[in-house]
Amino acid sequence: MVRRLALPLFLVVAGFVGGVIATGWVRAAENFRASEVPREVSEPAVQSKRGVDSRAAAQIAEPRSIAQGGPDFTRIAGQAVKGVANISSLQVIPRRNSPFDNDPFFRYFFGDDQLFGGRDRRSLSLGSGVIISADGYVVTNNHVVGENMRQITIALPDKREIKGEVIGTDPDTDIALLKISVSGLPVLPWGDSAQLKVGEWVLAIGSPFQLSQTVTAGIVSATGRANMGFANYEDFIQTDAAINPGNSGGALINNRGELVGINTGIYSESGGYQGIGFAVPSNLARRVVGDLMKYGAVRRGSIGYMAVEKLTPQLAEELGTSNTNGALVARLSRQVFDQGMRAGDVIVGFNGTTIDDPSQFLRLVSDSRIGSTATLKVLRSGRTVEVKLPIVSSSSSRARR
Repeated sequence: MVRRLALPLFLVVAGFVGGVIATGWVRAAENFRASEVPREVSEPAVQSKRGVDSRAAAQIAEPRSIAQGGPDFTRIAGQAVKGVANISSLQVIPRRNSPFDNDPFFRYFFGDDQLFGGRDRRSLSLGSGVIISADGYVVTNNHVVGENMRQITIALPDKREIKGEVIGTDPDTDIALLKISVSGLPVLPWGDSAQLKVGEWVLAIGSPFQLSQTVTAGIVSATGRANMGFANYEDFIQTDAAINPGNSGGALINNRGELVGINTGIYSESGGYQGIGFAVPSNLARRVVGDLMKYGAVRRGSIGYMAVEKLTPQLAEELGTSNTNGALVARLSRQVFDQGMRAGDVIVGFNGTTIDDPSQFLRLVSDSRIGSTATLKVLRSGRTVEVKLPIVSSSSSRARR
């Protein structure tokens, strides 16, 4: 009797145990799939199964969209390229004078276009420009225009080529303002470069190597870069957006399509793109353009002729300063001397702002209001001295020198 009941009882127990094991494997498999591919659940499924609201669903979907394609600049790039033009400037480089210019024997055998003489040489400078007004004002770099410019041609995005006029140039910031007799042009709106953050996306638009309407993307690598050797007044935006020869004078725009910089130069050992490009901030360029429109030149503050240099560790030790911060006065005019400054002074403060290097000091002087008085904090022979200097127009200070 016992043997008859043992077999059915064994089968029932075995079936129960097998069911438990199978159920465990199914649950384990479901948990594994859920942790492996959670983002493959669509937004409606997330809402219906888990009761997640639309904001949470968007947060789940967002990393997926970024991973798939990254930021989308198609709309702002499509609009911005309409406001960037190509610029070609014909420059004339004077020939070198020769001691044999008036020798008829030499000119008979060697002519007028040889090593020791020759005609003026012509050079074509190519770059980019940004349309900043519907009635034809275009901003670019001063080095694109050149010093001995004879003819400027501006090629618009709609393929029209128009002769341009130079309204004014500012070599100190490497900015030039041009004008063409056209109306109804697409315009790039000014942005606030002071709001730029390191790591923010930017686009560089221009004509590298004569390839018009080229758009490259990158981020803001740094702001306030100086001592780069591009201009006398330097306060550059650094970016890793590709900038190559021909991009000079083009636009640097933010992710709202606003003009935040004028592309100026690159740091490169080969002459090509190295991921280190520089642009004049829009706030500075806009101020320069405003003066060029109104006065034909840029009006800057000045304290008279005073050449300043960077402190080296050796000079700092000789002058008894604890670090290399500040601007060392190397040379100065009689007028500035009479107002209290001395050669060898180290300027460490300007109107309450600590001075780190000569470039910062020169920028602060240039940005000062004409007619005001500046207070300089100076280290002299181991003690601190305060000197007050009037701020005059830079043009008038040059005239007096």
